[in-house]
Order: sequence, then structure tokens, then C-alpha cells
Amino acid sequence: MGTPIVGKVNPLEILGMPSVAADMARFEPLLASSVAIGDDYLDQITTHLISAGGKRIRPLLAVASATGGSRSASEEDLLGGVSLELMHLASLYHDDVMDEAEMRRNVESVNSRYGNIIAIVAGDYLMARSAAIAARLGVEVASLLADTLALLTRGQVSEVRTAYSVERSIEDYYEAIHGKTASLMASACQVGALTAGLSQAEFDALGAYGTELGLVFQLRDDILDITAVDGELGKPAGQDLAEGIYTLPVLYALTDETHGEELRSILGGPLDEPEREKARSLVANSDGVRRSLETAQTHAARATELASSLSSPALGEGFRTLAHSLLEGLPAL
Repeated sequence: MGTPIVGKVNPLEILGMPSVAADMARFEPLLASSVAIGDDYLDQITTHLISAGGKRIRPLLAVASATGGSRSASEEDLLGGVSLELMHLASLYHDDVMDEAEMRRNVESVNSRYGNIIAIVAGDYLMARSAAIAARLGVEVASLLADTLALLTRGQVSEVRTAYSVERSIEDYYEAIHGKTASLMASACQVGALTAGLSQAEFDALGAYGTELGLVFQLRDDILDITAVDGELGKPAGQDLAEGIYTLPVLYALTDETHGEELRSILGGPLDEPEREKARSLVANSDGVRRSLETAQTHAARATELASSLSSPALGEGFRTLAHSLLEGLPAL
């Protein structure tokens, strides 16, 4: 499952916290230097997606959670963000091998350019660097990142296990997106709490906020995979359908009295382009998108409530705005 980009969501601008913007400018060179070892060939591979850019939402959450926008980030705050971003990048390297992806962030994927073996080894290297940085930050951060990696792996396995299965349950879906998306965002917020030495109550609230934000983040992507037109997503619309990843709108559509049976007859295996478009049309015309939008709104409301409980008013306002911004650009109910 890819990153949602329709609607030009820019988390840094949405947060509206100038000191965090300055911190993120300091973050970029630190991220690149964290994986450089002086081997031109390896450095080119490990920095491939770093150079391609990205929203950096996970380190942004870590830095904002740590500082609340009231002070400059310390080196520890920034390194917490680096450890999360490297884990995320490693997962992308591995995902692209499994998906046989050719493009990532509008550039050629690592596996396409260098081959699957190099991509897997490079992803392992990024994961090792993430773990090493986390260890430098202390036992609590290292333990949190290790637990996050376990959840990420469990989510990936769940997604692979249920590929092309029209019997995939909503519980299966949530297991996958909680592990692959929400756990990293929750941990990003909590790493910030740890590097800043915040209270247990703040640590818990930030983690819960990150979880809800991650769920909205993924639900947004899954809805747009059905409703967007080609060219808007940076990938073909309906790609998840074609790859056998049956997301919440699809699972709801499979139970739709009008379209469910016809959709079920198409799914269950690889789809050619006409089949993909037919399946996407059936999902779009069912109640699956509406029900998924309602689910996304519920998670966004929970995120807003949690943001309001944070001790920093500036951070609470920024996090509330960020959660609601993920609903922008989605179809109206």
C-alpha cells in the first residue's frame, strides 16, 4: 500500500509550526549522512529514495512531539526521527521487491535499477542503521523500535497471507494496516516523547494519536485507490485491486447486495486492465466507499480528541489540523 498524495497534503505546512520547519531543514542532511559509509556504490543505493524526497511525516511527528514547537530540536530528537525514517525506507525497499514495483516516489525503484538481491540487502542495511541509532538513544527507544519492527513484519505477513482472498476479514485488514502504517506513526510520536523526557501520560496520548492518524492515512490511500483517476496517485488507480490487496472499500463492497456477487466473481486472482477497471467501478458504485469514508471520519475524530488532550496547545492545534487535512480531497458523503 502506497503513500496517499492526492490533494497535495503537505504535513509540514499544515502543522503551522515555524520552529519545526527549521528543525526539519536540519534533519535532511542528518538523514543522508546516517547511511553513508564512503562506499560509492552502496551509498548510491542506500540514499536512492532519500534523494527522491518524501513528506517525512514520521520524523516530522517525532520532532513535533518532542519539541511541541516551543524549542529547537536537540540532536537526540532529530536522530529519533532518523531511526523511524530509516525503518520506513527499509520497509519500502522490501515492499517493492515483493510487489515487483518499477517506480517509487516518481523514480525508478531500487529493485528495478539494481536487482532484487541488492534491494533486499540494502533494505537490511537501512534497518541495521535504524537499530544502531535507536540503541544510541537508549534502551527505551531501542525497545520501542524493536516492537515496531515486529508489528510491521506481522502486518506485512498478514497482507501477503490474505492476498487475492475474497474471504479476507475486516480484522485481517486492520491487522495489516495497523502493522504497516499505524504502528510506525504511533512510534514516531512516542520516540519524540522519549527523547524529550515527557510524562507517561503524554507518551500514551501521543502513541494513541499516532495510531489513529496512521489509520486515517491508510484509509485515505485505500479510498483514493478506488476513486482517483490515473495520474493523480503516482500509480495506476486500482493497483491494490490488481495486486490482490483487498482494502476496506473492497471488503465492504463484497457484502453489497447489488454489486457484491459480481465483484466476487471477478476477484480472487490477478486482473488484467479491463478486469481491474470493472472491479474498481463495482466498488465505486457500491456502498464500500461511503462506509469507508465514515470509518475514516471516526478515526479522524478520535485523533482530534487525543490531540486536544496534549499539554502543548500549539502541538494540539497542529495535530488536530493534520488529522482533518487527511479527509480533504476525498469524495463527499
